Amino acid sequence: MADKQISLPAKLINGGVAGLIGVTCVFPIDLAKTRLQNQQNGFRLYTSMSDCLIKTIRSEGYFGMYRGAAVNLTLVTPEKAIKLAANDFFRFHLSKDGQKLTLLREMLAGCGAGTCQVIITTPMEMLKIQLQDAGRIAAQRKLMPQAVTPGGPVEMKSPTAMQLTRELLKEKGIAGLYKGLGATLLRDVPFSIIYFPLFANLNNLGKKDADGPAPFYVSFVSGCVAGSTAAVAVNPVDVIKTRLQSLTRGSQEDTYSGVMDCIRKILRNEGPTAFLKGAYCRALVIAPLFGIAQVVYFLGVGEYILSHLPKRNN
Repeated sequence: MADKQISLPAKLINGGVAGLIGVTCVFPIDLAKTRLQNQQNGFRLYTSMSDCLIKTIRSEGYFGMYRGAAVNLTLVTPEKAIKLAANDFFRFHLSKDGQKLTLLREMLAGCGAGTCQVIITTPMEMLKIQLQDAGRIAAQRKLMPQAVTPGGPVEMKSPTAMQLTRELLKEKGIAGLYKGLGATLLRDVPFSIIYFPLFANLNNLGKKDADGPAPFYVSFVSGCVAGSTAAVAVNPVDVIKTRLQSLTRGSQEDTYSGVMDCIRKILRNEGPTAFLKGAYCRALVIAPLFGIAQVVYFLGVGEYILSHLPKRNN
């Protein structure tokens, strides 16, 4: 991301707008990713992303593909805003007199951004995963009576985000919403360490002027390439995080006590290739999501909105 000073409100608006647009575009693929990652060898309902989406539409209707989208649309604005603003903040303070950041400092800035965002990401993902996977669990229940056993406090046919939140807070307190925090950190920190430096360097390659911003299309392509690369790189941890945060699972599906227990059971029962489940879905989600984010950021949507707000007279 270009090392230019942008006001914090503008950064927050840019991140929020980009997140809303991106999530709306790619959420069905994200739903397929969650359901594919949660499938274990005991019972496989879906064979691929397209098979998952087709079966979802048939059994749950078109809007079934957007189960859990409300949670994402509500929380993606602060999540993306924190990630982008934090990276800019750390890049600014790690730079020396406006000089180009070294690769190590770029990675440190990305690490800081990834650490900050989990405050929002963990509860958002926790709620989203339950809502996204509810259709898979319901389909298993129809095909295999008594095939589903609850793995947590939530046991309702079509839960809403508010119902899930109330149940988790009642049963486990605030810690219930932060289940899988460690796995989320293990995913998001390395993701940001890879993504932000890779994007910045790819974007710099496309600059026509060393001091000016990169062209529109360069920012988009750089965001897509950097996002998909980082997404595939951390997919094994995303599989672990998804499994740990799922509260309800099939009767023949494993339950996990922590990250190491999850790794051991996946390796023993499904093999190392299980860690790549949903990798191409995740790449298809993250690439346009971050491509759109960078375009909105570089177009200066936030600055435009702020400049057209009515000014208060003293």
